[in-house]
Amino acid sequence: MSEAKIGGDKPVVGLFDAGEYYYCTCGRSASQPFCDGSHAGSGFTPQKVVLEDAKRCAWCTCKRSATKPFCDGSHKNL
Repeated sequence: MSEAKIGGDKPVVGLFDAGEYYYCTCGRSASQPFCDGSHAGSGFTPQKVVLEDAKRCAWCTCKRSATKPFCDGSHKNL
């Protein structure tokens, strides 16, 4: 498995409802930061994230965060 593609250069920030989300780990999704199935055949699989309550989140799109699926500012070093 190779390193994930950079899916964006800034996080997706907002208030997200409680529920299940599937975070793109490959960087190929056109629906960043969420999976659209573009990982097929890549060896990557989406990361299931469950938010128990509505929450303000900053989702990583650069795929370099040490706290994936959430942003840690790593995109500033791209």
